[in-house]
Amino acid sequence: MTAAVPDLPDPLEAATQATRSLQGLSTELTARVPQLLEAMRSVGTGLELHSTLDRICETAAELADARYAAIGVVDEEGDGLSDFVTHGVDEDVARLIGRRPDGHAGLLGALIRDPQTIRLADLSSDPRAAGFPPGHPPMRTFLGVPIRVQGEIFGNLYLSEKHDGGEFNDYDLHMVRVLATEAGIAIGNARLYEAARQRERWIDGSVAVTTALLSGGDADDALAVVAEQARRLADSAAGIVLLPAGEEGGLEIVAVSSDRPAKSLGVVIPPESPVVERLLAGEAVFVDDASTDPRMLSRLADQYGPSMLLPLHSGGKVLGALATPRARGARPFTEAERTLATQFASQAALALMMADAQRDRERLAVYEDRDRIARDLHDLVIQRLFATGMMLESAQRKSIVPAVRDGVGKAVDELDVTIQEIRTAIFALQQGPAEAPSGLRTRVLREINMAAVPLGFKPAHRFLGPVDATVGELTGKNLVAALREALSNAFRHASATRIEVVVDAGAELPDGSSAVRLSVADDGVGIPRGGRRSGLRNLTRRAESLGGSSWCGPGIGDDGGGTTVFWQAPL
Repeated sequence: MTAAVPDLPDPLEAATQATRSLQGLSTELTARVPQLLEAMRSVGTGLELHSTLDRICETAAELADARYAAIGVVDEEGDGLSDFVTHGVDEDVARLIGRRPDGHAGLLGALIRDPQTIRLADLSSDPRAAGFPPGHPPMRTFLGVPIRVQGEIFGNLYLSEKHDGGEFNDYDLHMVRVLATEAGIAIGNARLYEAARQRERWIDGSVAVTTALLSGGDADDALAVVAEQARRLADSAAGIVLLPAGEEGGLEIVAVSSDRPAKSLGVVIPPESPVVERLLAGEAVFVDDASTDPRMLSRLADQYGPSMLLPLHSGGKVLGALATPRARGARPFTEAERTLATQFASQAALALMMADAQRDRERLAVYEDRDRIARDLHDLVIQRLFATGMMLESAQRKSIVPAVRDGVGKAVDELDVTIQEIRTAIFALQQGPAEAPSGLRTRVLREINMAAVPLGFKPAHRFLGPVDATVGELTGKNLVAALREALSNAFRHASATRIEVVVDAGAELPDGSSAVRLSVADDGVGIPRGGRRSGLRNLTRRAESLGGSSWCGPGIGDDGGGTTVFWQAPL
């Protein structure tokens, strides 16, 4: 008897079926290529990071026909999520869900620890799933793809719930993988752009602080400027400047920029605080949650979350500290933000020291001016009055008319009283108040003398009109700052051999009102085409803030070369 031989599959038929399957896959992919190209174009549009993440979520959902999409951004430590961007979940549902996932548990946490592609037909059947919080929409199918930026894991792209109720297939997986690769490139570009913009903002903030501090004003205003700029740049709930509290030790809050500054001013952080000890030693302190950190001994810390506490030190000297706390529950500070804030604090400390030195120089100039006036009064005026009195006494003795003798005697007595009053004034000038204000003329001369050192020659100067009597304090501060900017530009860019400075307190504006006008003329190379105009723009903004203007004209070179910078503001 012959054994039955089973039917073997026809090799030709098997090859034909495989070919048809590949053709079907190729046809499906080919049909979806235009959609994929459009998705890649959409993802690569724009450079703002959060907008890019929103666009990736929306594009991925459309490409895979998914109802929900999300991107979980892995934090710097690599064990949780620093951000979670969603698509398909409206605001009402998001409020019901409450806190967004942190990535420390469940399937999202598993994807962070092991960033691999995952495709599930039923989420609830996966042992890594931890369920959904109350109010969360039901989700069954799931597709997760890692996003890499320059070879490092940036986060994961999640998709759930196809609109037709089916499962995510191979075509969806291929398309989303390609999109994730393009998303990594777009995110990398957006992060570079965001980092550049962030550095630019901090640099601009440092320049604003330095300019404000060196434009004059008292110390309290200077510290308030530092607090305000720190709050704005760090995107924090408050900017706080602390200075040593004196004999009792610790740090006292002396300037605050927040919604309720009066509540914090004057509060002293005790010296036994470990944070104070580290700050006074010149070390920065970064706190994840000020409300729960045991090192924060002040009650003010209860209302804040992530915080940066930075020493204000320059030249080996700690002037105080700068704090930028965020609200409770806010995102933590990134490593880049910490670095930029530390650099800002150092720059602010240097500007504070320079401002103190400038005020010292102004006071010294005032004292020298007062001393000169006192010497002139003593050596010239009093001596002449004394000589005049002696001549009157001689005439009194020779006079034979009683009325004339009496009149001359009264004049001599008045001269004696005048001499005594002048001596009293001399004494007051020599003693001087602790904070004697310097006139605009003195400050202008000081700037010219300071500029003479790097220039190698002293600029010529003229004053027209009652400069000290008519120019207000705010206008005077801005005029001095404009003069400093113009002289600095002449030194750095003009290669000038001659400079003339004129301060005219009798100028007129186009509407006929009185103004003070500053002109700084040089015989240098002039303003090149396409050169930087940041300094000139600063002059214009400063003048326009006072209702004035600034412009440039020909210089004082023999052939008309060079530049004259004009700056004027109403009196």
